[in-house]
Amino acid sequence: MDLIEVDRHSCHRDGICAAVCPVAVIDFQKGEYPVPIPEAAERCIRCGHCVAVCPTGSLTHREIPVAQCPPLRKEFLLTPEQGEHFLRSRRSIRAYKDQPVPRGDLSRLIDVARYAPSGRNSQGAEWLVLDNRDELRKLAGIVADWMRWMIQRRPELALSWHLDKVVHRWDKGHDIILRDAPVLVIAHAREEDRLALSTCTIALTYLELAATSMGLGCCWAGYFNGAATTFPPLKEALSLPPGHQSYGSMMVGYPKFSYYRLPLRKPPAITFR
Repeated sequence: MDLIEVDRHSCHRDGICAAVCPVAVIDFQKGEYPVPIPEAAERCIRCGHCVAVCPTGSLTHREIPVAQCPPLRKEFLLTPEQGEHFLRSRRSIRAYKDQPVPRGDLSRLIDVARYAPSGRNSQGAEWLVLDNRDELRKLAGIVADWMRWMIQRRPELALSWHLDKVVHRWDKGHDIILRDAPVLVIAHAREEDRLALSTCTIALTYLELAATSMGLGCCWAGYFNGAATTFPPLKEALSLPPGHQSYGSMMVGYPKFSYYRLPLRKPPAITFR
């Protein structure tokens, strides 16, 4: 079949599919049926907009069959009030139950996160999931070594990040590097991918928000990722694919405590032009 085919028995010839295509690979003339341009296969970014927007389900994409795309369920859509409440109720979780997270649930989270937007639908994020307590403790120890290195070599920056206090607490047996989380999820991508940082950041944000619906909590592992991007011993220990770099790390686990209120934030700084 062609990259894009249209069922002429049900197509309304409204041209919506062509109007939403971000790379203009669908040609539409008023009163005619939409057709792919000759170079559609090379230029298409496989985003699925054309399949998703057709009100009659008349358009199918060779790599995104309409029969495999479930319909949007309006009863699941959030009201503005529900959306605001959901986002304001999100908390960074730093205290976890001593309870493992099933790998099936972690796979489901990542399955949701892969729907995060990415430049030109590049979908460049790949995932490393660490759920072995001994390995996590070892990796956190390497991060503590990085902090000691920073304190010696770049003291002003290290002190501004309070790394001396983190190391002191680590040496006293308190893990505030990975917070004794049972899982660490790392989003990584090719170093030469100019879209990698935004791709992985947005995907991890999707993962964090989706975790709430599954009774899980998350927290960005900033100390860990700082070391993962610069400290050779940690890079070696992670053993990411050649040419790949960590672009974000997320602690995951079951929250030890519940939250009951929506705290305040400082007013936004807004300029309208």
